[in-house]
Amino acid sequence: MPTNAQILLDNRPITEATLGNFKLVTNETPALQDGQVLVRHHYLSLDPYMRGRMNDAKSYTAPQPLGEVMGGGTVGEVMESRSPLLAVGDKVVGMGGWQHYSVVDAATPGALRQVDTTHVPLSYYLGAVGMPGVTAWYGLNKIIEGKAGQTLVVSAATGAVGSAFAALAKTRGCRVVGIAGGPAKCQYATAELGFDACIDYKLHADAPSLSRALKDVCPDGVDGYFENVGGMVLDAVMLRMNAFGRIALCGMIAGYDGKPLPMNHPALILMSRLKIQGFIVSEHMNVWPEALQELGMLVATGKLRPRETVAQGLPAAPEAFLGLLKGKNLGKQIVKLI
Repeated sequence: MPTNAQILLDNRPITEATLGNFKLVTNETPALQDGQVLVRHHYLSLDPYMRGRMNDAKSYTAPQPLGEVMGGGTVGEVMESRSPLLAVGDKVVGMGGWQHYSVVDAATPGALRQVDTTHVPLSYYLGAVGMPGVTAWYGLNKIIEGKAGQTLVVSAATGAVGSAFAALAKTRGCRVVGIAGGPAKCQYATAELGFDACIDYKLHADAPSLSRALKDVCPDGVDGYFENVGGMVLDAVMLRMNAFGRIALCGMIAGYDGKPLPMNHPALILMSRLKIQGFIVSEHMNVWPEALQELGMLVATGKLRPRETVAQGLPAAPEAFLGLLKGKNLGKQIVKLI
């Protein structure tokens, strides 16, 4: 069995995560038992939720254990099989973590999913046609319930979730406005992702200023908001929400370093009769087949053209991850391992 390079969580961050929180090691890959397969990872997914798991704090899932391989989504190829369910050469998606190889019990529900790369590149199963895409699909359809003619807003607009959200919302006849950081991202949002408008939040020092900019591009108010950021951005959008507006709360990246994220205008929830619902997409596996089918079709037909920021090699993963948390990526952040 091959020698396996791995990145472990060595210690927990005090405030901001640093390169010193991670440790690169090598270990021998264990021999396969009956029912298991050896997967060689081609790509590793980096996602903002991983920062929350680095803290030893109450959350929707257990903290990342110290001294163990950092958890995360992977796509790769079956290199050896002792299971009738998967053959050598099959392409699979799983949660192999920050390492080159994983040994997986193929019969464990949800452990591995075989994918077709005929029309969808393998790496896209970590982004547009994977967990981020399904996240966008669920928030749009099950919480925001976007309908033709409505105005919808999404923060972190050019990331993997935001780009999928725009494509899905446009197919439903919605007007879609993004919030992103920097002119390059805003240009990408309108020129390539199909956003009707995009606001550069870096041009605004506070929520009232950002809210005024939002008013200019959403003169009829905001009917639905997909939230990935929190903090000032959430305050700004809430000031523009229409009565009975819906907010799908997916991420709060502004607070992942442990800083409090106060809400400045909670009375608006009552005054505007807002629906605010947080969700974790892995708790809604029943919708994944329907969502993945639509997302795959959008990619295959060119209606969703996601970009990827690719870091080369496993040792580059920690620095790429820290860059993701600061918004340095454009589109989906992945690490190429092969």
